[in-house]
Amino acid sequence: MTDLLTLGETMVSVRTARPMRLGGDAHLSIAGSESNVAIGVARLGHDVTWLSAVGNDEPGRLIERTLRAENVGTRIRFSDDAFTGFIAFDQPSHDITRVSYHRRGSAASTLTPDETTAAVIATGPTLLHVTGITPALSDTARAATLAAVRTAFAAGTQVSLDVNYRARLWTRPEAAAALRELLPHVHTVFASDDELDLLTEAEDPVADLLSTVDTVVVTAGGKGAWAHSADGTIHSAALPVTVVDSIGAGDAFVSGYLSATLDNLAPDARLTRATTSGAFCVTAYGDWESLPTRQDLTLLTHTQGTALR
Repeated sequence: MTDLLTLGETMVSVRTARPMRLGGDAHLSIAGSESNVAIGVARLGHDVTWLSAVGNDEPGRLIERTLRAENVGTRIRFSDDAFTGFIAFDQPSHDITRVSYHRRGSAASTLTPDETTAAVIATGPTLLHVTGITPALSDTARAATLAAVRTAFAAGTQVSLDVNYRARLWTRPEAAAALRELLPHVHTVFASDDELDLLTEAEDPVADLLSTVDTVVVTAGGKGAWAHSADGTIHSAALPVTVVDSIGAGDAFVSGYLSATLDNLAPDARLTRATTSGAFCVTAYGDWESLPTRQDLTLLTHTQGTALR
C-alpha cells in the first residue's frame, strides 16, 4: 500500500542560462509535473509511487535513478518501441523562461488503461493524483487517466486533479472535454484562476464545481491561493520571497497540499503548507531540486539573508 500514487510523463530536461541557440554549458536533469509532485510529497515524509513508461534508453534510466534516489517508488515500463521525452528550458531574458518540447509519440503517451487500473489495484493508494497533462498526450493516455480515476474513486480512494493546461498539447475545447469527463471521479481540484472555465461554463465556476467535487483550490501566483469547500473559503497569502524561477511552483504547491492532506491537517494548515512549498520552489532554478523536506518547512520564517549557525 502507498500513501500517494501518481502517473504521467517525465522527461529528461536540459537547461541553459541564456538562449540555447548560442550553445554553451547546460544542466541535465528531469522534469514532469506528476514526478515533481511525487518528489515533493516523498521529501515531506510519505510513501509515494509513480507510474509511467519511458524509452529503453539512457534518458529513461536517468529518470528511474533520480526518482529512486528521491525515495519515490516506481512502476515503469521500459519501451523498445518509443523514446523518452525531452524538454529544454532556456532564458532569452533574465526573467523569462522559454520551454521547448520533444515528446510527441513518446513512451509515456502509450500508457494504457490496463496499466493504470492495475497500478491502482496493486498499490491501494490513500490518494491518487493526476493532471490535465497526461490525457493531452494521446487518446490512449486519456483513456488511461480516466480508467485510473474511475478505479480509484470506486475503491474509496481520494482523487485529486491539477488542471495544468498546456496550450502546446491541445486546444482549450479539447482540454475541457477531457477534464470534465474526469470530474465525477475527483474529490479535489487544483486550478489557476484562468483555468476554471475549462472545468465549467457556469457564471460562478467555483459554486458549480462544488456541486460535484469536495474542494476547489484556486491559485493566483503572488496573490496567494484560495481553498473553497462546503464549509466556506480560506485564503493563504503568498510568502514574500525573491523569485528566481517560477517553473514547478504549481507542482510544489500541490505537493505541500497533498502532504498536509495525508497528515489529516485542517484546511487552513493544508493551504499554509502548500504556499510554503511553492515559495521554496521559486527561490532556486529547477522543477523540483529546491522542494523542502519536513525539517525545512520552518526555514522561510527566518529573515532573508539569515545564516543558521
